[in-house]
Amino acid sequence: MLEVKDLNAYYGKSHILQGVNLNVKEGEIVALLGRNGVGRSTTCKAIMGEVPPHGSVMFKGQELAGKKAFEIANIGLGYVPENRDIFPGLTTRQNLILGLKPGQKEEDGRWSMENMFDMFENLRNRADVEASVLSGGEQQMLTMCRTLIGDPEFIMIDEPTEGLSPQMTQRVAELLKEIAKRKVATLLVEQKLSIAMDIADRVYVMGHGQVVFEGTPAELKGRDDVRKEWLEV
Repeated sequence: MLEVKDLNAYYGKSHILQGVNLNVKEGEIVALLGRNGVGRSTTCKAIMGEVPPHGSVMFKGQELAGKKAFEIANIGLGYVPENRDIFPGLTTRQNLILGLKPGQKEEDGRWSMENMFDMFENLRNRADVEASVLSGGEQQMLTMCRTLIGDPEFIMIDEPTEGLSPQMTQRVAELLKEIAKRKVATLLVEQKLSIAMDIADRVYVMGHGQVVFEGTPAELKGRDDVRKEWLEV
């Protein structure tokens, strides 16, 4: 579904991504692992068009490099950024409505608003309050649901469990599994190795702006050298 080849990206003169290659198949969860600062978030931003990509980003046979972020979203890609980017002055319900694509109705697609409220009762209870008063975990749920309500075929989720309680972290993991059940391909940037290893079909490990390992979670568990060199603190 997604194929990235020789992807390079820059911030000014800093060469952040240095020839990244990865792919995600239909309905697959792929985890992108690595320490902070190795280029995982930049990879998502380059795929989404928020950072100018140098290289090839193919989605279902269509080249995305050079397209604007809103064009890429309309093609079928969703992106949940690390900083959440909610609209604090709007209500929870209004934030969700903003996730709908032009011409799309709330009941269209795999994820209706009522479906979101069924999964996350807290969002239902706070549907008509300003999003600024939501807890960090509730804001994370809102951001993920806002992206899903646009019915993407492929979604990138950046550090969804960062700063969350163990209980809310488990809720996020359950939602990720539900996303996979509904055949939405997922690229997951995650710091918590246990979650990624539990739910991912395949993993990529990044270091110094490059992919240094590709394999299954079981294969990564058997590579102490990779974990010590590129993942452990």
